[in-house]
Amino acid sequence: MSVQNNQKQPVTINTLSKLKKEGEKFASLTAYDFCSAYSVSASGVEVILVGDSLGMVIQGHDSSLPVTIDDVAYHVRCVKRGNQGSFIMADMPFMSYYAKDQTLENCALLMREGAQMVKLEGGSWLSDFTKLLVRHGIPVCAHMGLTPQSVNHLGGYRVQGRNPDKAQEMIDEALVLQDAGAGIILLECVPRSLGTRITDVLDVPVIGIGAGPDTDGQIMVWHDLLGLYPGRPAKFVKNFLDGEPNGIQGAISRYVDAVKRAEFPGPEHCYD
Repeated sequence: MSVQNNQKQPVTINTLSKLKKEGEKFASLTAYDFCSAYSVSASGVEVILVGDSLGMVIQGHDSSLPVTIDDVAYHVRCVKRGNQGSFIMADMPFMSYYAKDQTLENCALLMREGAQMVKLEGGSWLSDFTKLLVRHGIPVCAHMGLTPQSVNHLGGYRVQGRNPDKAQEMIDEALVLQDAGAGIILLECVPRSLGTRITDVLDVPVIGIGAGPDTDGQIMVWHDLLGLYPGRPAKFVKNFLDGEPNGIQGAISRYVDAVKRAEFPGPEHCYD
């Protein structure tokens, strides 16, 4: 596998915090196996997410809900072997963090397999769990906005925070989670203006997917970036493989460059 490694040294949470303070964008991408992790990390992507999106793009389910903690642990183990210095974040899947003891046990499993941070979906109600995990040395990313594990409660994959009261509530909850110790906030499917406001008020890095270009980092699903997932893509998706003469590796490099230049997402990928 002839891939040039553009990572100068392993990325840590301190690296991402430094990038935010210096106003530099960073790129994130999902990966689920050895080869994708190698290619992604060697192309300069700072954060790899082993997402429960694997339920849809790997397992073929119609949502992420069937994914288990053992599924995620297996893919973290594969990604760890291929990683060339990126920061590895792992999703806590549906109903894997409903009680404190269970949450600690499941997070510990993912950390032992190679994760450096776990991602939980929710709002301020996650603050107690966040404090618990951080106290035990487990970094936390809080996923807000559209939370796919709550798709049935939300009534589908819908933009969140368009109502001014709901937008302010999300800002307040993000601050609560930051105060509880969350090291990263991930925003999905929110208006661009809300993504900008939350990024501006928080000291911790904010990663966006469908949250506008002003967040500190961007994330995409590997299969979306390559145009591999069947069906109509979401508004915030761009196929970076389309028209790319250097294949998959070139597509990843195009994505990283577009994020760092703040050229992606463009206006056509944002919600008003």
